[in-house]
Amino acid sequence: MAHRTLKIGVVGGTGYTGVELLRLLAQHPHCELAVITSRQEAGTPVAAMFANLRGRVDMNFSAPSDATLKQCDVVFFATPNGVAMQQARMLVDAGVRVIDISADFRIKDITTWEKWYGTKHACPELVAAAVYGLPEVNREQIKRARIVANPGCYPTSVQLGFLPLIKSGMVDLDHLIADAKSGVSGAGRKAEMHTLFSEASDNFKAYGVTGHRHHPEISQGLSLMAEREVRLTFVPHLTPMIRGIHATLYARLTGGADLQQLYEKHYANEPFVDVLPAGSHPDTRSVRGSNLCRIAVHQPQGGDIAVVLSVIDNLTKGAAGQAVQNMNLMCGLPETTGLEQIALMP
Repeated sequence: MAHRTLKIGVVGGTGYTGVELLRLLAQHPHCELAVITSRQEAGTPVAAMFANLRGRVDMNFSAPSDATLKQCDVVFFATPNGVAMQQARMLVDAGVRVIDISADFRIKDITTWEKWYGTKHACPELVAAAVYGLPEVNREQIKRARIVANPGCYPTSVQLGFLPLIKSGMVDLDHLIADAKSGVSGAGRKAEMHTLFSEASDNFKAYGVTGHRHHPEISQGLSLMAEREVRLTFVPHLTPMIRGIHATLYARLTGGADLQQLYEKHYANEPFVDVLPAGSHPDTRSVRGSNLCRIAVHQPQGGDIAVVLSVIDNLTKGAAGQAVQNMNLMCGLPETTGLEQIALMP
């Protein structure tokens, strides 16, 4: 079946998520990059900032302009939190499909969002219309969506890891634990003390133990899966690597089942979730640069605790890759189009 070429706009193309998005879109057979905006870098050739795109993206960053964005079929926001909510209404009204890779539309309760993000929401009426872009949960709604809230990186790995257990109805929903680690690129492309090479390299630490912005997003998703409120302890850690998320998830079993079979059956038809053989330990490198989530499930010593290991690339399945996956669904393309890259080893 022939598909027309989609005109794509990228708002905020200078961060790590932005360059990952451009890498994927430049290889996508049905996409034409129409505009890549940056307030600070307007006029600079994209390839001058990101040498990996030389010969593939022959454009300059341009100043944000409503007119050029309105002419696109799909606009991605690879911007800091708080930007997309200022512009999304205008684009949706113009018939443009919007995919926000930031957090502006993820949390349905506006008061909760404002508490965690420390600012007033500029477009609360669109939050209700936004579809949460986790295809393994919301595939049919995403196909019809005008605006998609792309999930966070930690929330993607944690929700995909817990999903089959929660759906099975045989875990204690009051004591879920997510112990998660992220590479430094998850902090974004900005100069900050804790991400300096001398600080982050050869070092390992937890952060945000008393509260992290992704906690309400994960809790919201798990509660919707369970159709009741869940209680989650979520502890993120910073690891001395560039890309990758590893989530180790713990849940107390309240019923008996073959966990391996449960996971294999649940994800049998999911193109981007790979359930590994029993006894496996997935590593972050096995998904680096790919849109895959690799999962292993364990029941140590045959006890009543399920341990799930879930790994993704925070910039791909955790951000830009999932955004392209959502675009494919929204535009009637095969879901895997442009996303079949094999992970980089070593």
